[in-house]
Amino acid sequence: MSNVKQVLKIGFAYTGVVVGAGFSTGQEILQFFTNNGAVSIFAVLLSGLLVLFTGKWTADVGFDIKAESYIDSLLNMFGKTFGRIIDVVLSFFLYGVAVIMFAGAGSTFYESFGVSPWIGSLILILAVFITLNLDFDRIVLALGAITPYLLAIVVIIAIVNFLNPSLPLSEVDQYANPEATPPGPWWWNAVTYSGFTIAVAFSFLTMMGSRSDSRKVAGWGGIIGSIIIILLMFLINNGLMAQMDEVNTVELPMLLLANEIHPVLGLLLSVAMLLVIYNTAVGMLYPFLNRFSHPGSRRYKIMLPVSLVIGYILSFVGFADLVGTIYPVMGYVGLILGVAMLMKWLKLVSTKKSPQR
Repeated sequence: MSNVKQVLKIGFAYTGVVVGAGFSTGQEILQFFTNNGAVSIFAVLLSGLLVLFTGKWTADVGFDIKAESYIDSLLNMFGKTFGRIIDVVLSFFLYGVAVIMFAGAGSTFYESFGVSPWIGSLILILAVFITLNLDFDRIVLALGAITPYLLAIVVIIAIVNFLNPSLPLSEVDQYANPEATPPGPWWWNAVTYSGFTIAVAFSFLTMMGSRSDSRKVAGWGGIIGSIIIILLMFLINNGLMAQMDEVNTVELPMLLLANEIHPVLGLLLSVAMLLVIYNTAVGMLYPFLNRFSHPGSRRYKIMLPVSLVIGYILSFVGFADLVGTIYPVMGYVGLILGVAMLMKWLKLVSTKKSPQR
């Protein structure tokens, strides 16, 4: 029973880190998948398979090398020189995603409650500041607690819109906007998105894997989290396709879908979006700070407020613009990580040097 609880804790926390502002609002899925039209269904399946494998690999690698920080995993996979280069790039993008969460909180507070974006972002930053002064286990619990609530809300919205679409599947392509997706064909968008997911999850998931009781627990935690993420991707994409004629007109397309069903559901989704935005902000900033300082140290206590203040200023660039700029590039970084983890996994299998379970 204790192993099952640990597996679920890892899986839910992993989901909580990945499913942030761009995901929960539908903006990520719209830009990477839905705007490709009906073929986006196959894109989600392709990306989902890659997410499933890499989620397990990331947790496995973290357990294998007992990573205290994601830099340990990078050096183990890439060597000292190239590992340091990837470290700098990944650190930049971790911070970049945190900034996107601040911007996403501002947009969500404004479109949901009429609160000025600068106040909404500030509320999130204060919550993140309080959380990042807790110990690691409490942070993981905070991240995982929100996942079941989000899953329930998204399932309801997606199913209702799928059963009552504003246009049939045969007309989806007429309203799709492939020009709004990252460069490349639909299948490359799917691969790039899986890379983005790896890059987002890598730092925190390796640390969770390293703290697992066994490699089996770490791996299953990665699998459970990946399955939840795939389910959410599929449901959100199908829900957005059902309202393809409207979703490109707003910044928060999932909120549009929820409000068309019932305002109460829109309110519940708004709360869910804010919670998962908080999740990802915490999940990105913690490994970023942990990379350059030790939690609880003097440097950590200085870096935390400084990074939050700078992030707050940068968040005024705008939510949708930040998603469209940072996420595709981060996807390429994640693909490099994915290939490296695949090579590491193949080496472990071929030499049969996996640690004892």
